[in-house]
Amino acid sequence: MENFTPVSALVGGSLIGASAALFLVLNGRIAGISGILGGLLHPNRAEIGWRAAFLVGLLIAPLAYRTFGGVLPPVLLDAPLALLVVAGLIVGFGTRLGAGCTSGHGVCGIGRGSPRSLAATAVFMTTAIATVLITRHLLGM
Repeated sequence: MENFTPVSALVGGSLIGASAALFLVLNGRIAGISGILGGLLHPNRAEIGWRAAFLVGLLIAPLAYRTFGGVLPPVLLDAPLALLVVAGLIVGFGTRLGAGCTSGHGVCGIGRGSPRSLAATAVFMTTAIATVLITRHLLGM
């Protein structure tokens, strides 16, 4: 509990929820990152602009936060690069297989009461808990 930050978590979560709701209301689209990125890989000319702007905004936001005085936490990767690449490929495969990622299912889908998103998020969380339990606590990695 050394990194317990309820105020920033509440503010950040509220901003994520509000932005996802506004995106749905104003654009009729789900703010699922894998779907937005996937749409750029097989582009429909009419959708390239908003998809690219959304992704650029994700990349620029931390820089803007830092520019206005925010302090970004250090990024520490304590795993070999090969393991990170394999893990990334597995996550990418899983997002395609599950028709969405944690942002699409976990934030937007649960908020809409989607049974498929509830099931997908339960699987995400169960898998994450089991992975940490096995790798960190049982194998000591």
